[in-house]
Amino acid sequence: MITLRKSSERGHADHGWLNSFHSFSFADYRDPAHMGVGNLRVINEDRIAPGTGFGTHGHRDMEILSYVLDGALAHTDSMGNGQAGGANSGVIVPGDLQRMSAGTGVMHSESNHARDRSTHFLQIWLLPNQRGIAPSYEQKHFDAAAKRGRLALVASPDGRDGSVTIHAAASLRAGLFNGDERAQLALDATRLAYVHLVGGQLRVNDRQLSAGDALTLAGETTLVLEGGQDAEVLVFDLEP
Repeated sequence: MITLRKSSERGHADHGWLNSFHSFSFADYRDPAHMGVGNLRVINEDRIAPGTGFGTHGHRDMEILSYVLDGALAHTDSMGNGQAGGANSGVIVPGDLQRMSAGTGVMHSESNHARDRSTHFLQIWLLPNQRGIAPSYEQKHFDAAAKRGRLALVASPDGRDGSVTIHAAASLRAGLFNGDERAQLALDATRLAYVHLVGGQLRVNDRQLSAGDALTLAGETTLVLEGGQDAEVLVFDLEP
């Protein structure tokens, strides 16, 4: 079974400094029919105005991924990342994937320090497969060449193929498709696949998608992506 969710059906909140579209129920957007897909709980498409950002706040027992599309996102946390002497700069740019495992609890902030450019990014939350782990952080860059015309593995439970390691029964692939570029992926029919089109146009299993559209696939064995027009896509393999 394949279910299409159009971009226009997402929740929306414009706070002035933050313009956000919610694929699933989040904050003041409540829709019992869209609480998540499997263990995928949040996909927020956020645009942060210049010189603003999320102040320090806390999370626990959640796998949080940040995928920057344009601009830069500055991250600081209670583990020392983004702070003087910290292990990681905490600055995320297009091509980067950041993973923060909140575990027993972490405080962090996210900011756009640019004076004349907004930051456009996806905030993704996955339910962990184990509660109460120690908080941790990881950040890797996946250049356009690695994703061109293929679905590159960018996050997985075992960190294989150079992907970010997530503490969740899920994986994430990212791809860029244009013109004749085409990819096919075998699916486990006992699990769920979720396709989120980040930008452009793309045909997925004969469904035409535009930026912000998404497909949920249940009981399917094959995923086919083709007919891209400057398309950027994320594909999740999820626990039902």
